Amino acid sequence: MANYKQNENSKKSKIEEPIATYNVGSSIFNRFSIQDDYKLLKKAREGLKTDVFYSLADAIKMPEKTLASVINLSPRTISNYRDQEKGLDPIYSEHLLKLINLYSFGKEIFGNLDEFTLWMNRPFWNSNDKPIDFISTSGGVDLIYEEIEKLAQGYPV
Repeated sequence: MANYKQNENSKKSKIEEPIATYNVGSSIFNRFSIQDDYKLLKKAREGLKTDVFYSLADAIKMPEKTLASVINLSPRTISNYRDQEKGLDPIYSEHLLKLINLYSFGKEIFGNLDEFTLWMNRPFWNSNDKPIDFISTSGGVDLIYEEIEKLAQGYPV
């Protein structure tokens, strides 16, 4: 019985390798959703890579051209930044991080991104304004976030 020893490599969990290999569970929302304002601003000042922009566009099923206009950049500028491996400026990074927080929170409250996107494209109660129309500014993203908080507490929006 003394000769029977487990090899160190055999102690690895079978689940560890696929998670590491395929990045299961590390969506854009898990990696970049930052609730603390100080940490968010600090991360924004560092500048995000353009990959975050493309990952968010893919995750929320928004055309890259539309998302670029939401953060007030041209698609060509973002493409140039990617080609030059240049990070986004802090103002655009902050806007992207706030959008990530908004969509992450919307997904949590509405149950999935499709329902949240549907809500974003419907007019507010007793108004012609749609939530999606407000997200082109950082303050607008904050306003929509607050409206979702109210909705989650049972207030009509």
